[in-house]
Amino acid sequence: MNHTTSILLGFILSSLLFGFLVQGKNVTFYIRNSCPFLVWPAIAPNVGHPVIADGGFSLPSGDVKRIQAPGTWNGRFWGRTGCDFSSSSSSTCQTGDCQGQLACNGTIGLPPATLVEVSLQEGVDKPSFYDVSLVDGYNLPISVRTRPTDPKCLIRGCNKSVNKVCPQELQVVNKTGDVIACKSACLAFNSDIFCCRGSYKSPQKCKPSVYSKLFKEACPSYFSYAFDAPTPLVSCSPKAFVITFCPSKWSALQYSK
Repeated sequence: MNHTTSILLGFILSSLLFGFLVQGKNVTFYIRNSCPFLVWPAIAPNVGHPVIADGGFSLPSGDVKRIQAPGTWNGRFWGRTGCDFSSSSSSTCQTGDCQGQLACNGTIGLPPATLVEVSLQEGVDKPSFYDVSLVDGYNLPISVRTRPTDPKCLIRGCNKSVNKVCPQELQVVNKTGDVIACKSACLAFNSDIFCCRGSYKSPQKCKPSVYSKLFKEACPSYFSYAFDAPTPLVSCSPKAFVITFCPSKWSALQYSK
């Protein structure tokens, strides 16, 4: 083997090793649609983090999409419903819309929408943190589990549809009058006492409301308001997550499209 060949072989091996190490630092997300209708998952990174999977895509009922994120990625996932991208309207989804785009490309979705919030860290000694939040409201039930499954790392879906028990003052309805989403009290009333801000910006001052209690009863594993306690935040160190829309085995009639 001559000197040039040796250098070239060394470069190839180094490149392959570097690629393996980089790939090994990725975290996999399996996005599953168990709803009896089409869902358009959306993803938005926090500031300083890259857009993954173009920020959004369509996912037919029963399908699963596999995507990857860097090992230190931070951001959010949510589901959009009732979308029509053939429309010329600036808002093409009934819930969770991101400026009318199929691929949100980092654009934040329009609330109310159930949010999965993720903060990844690399290394088994540095757990990742994640939660499901109704702080801005609800549109779909979502569960989060790890692969392999660990009961300590599971965020379950809801006991019942929030849309079915949503008070009239929080309801978002479609053209036929069906409730398709439920605002949080903060989103609906923009009040410090519900938004946990101003003089209420502490757990001691900001307490559960009749509205957050309704959310909590329906979805015990989710954040029902900003200072929900005990905290529904989960910390685990998996290499893969499964995010499922409509995980519960309810009748299809329990879901609002």
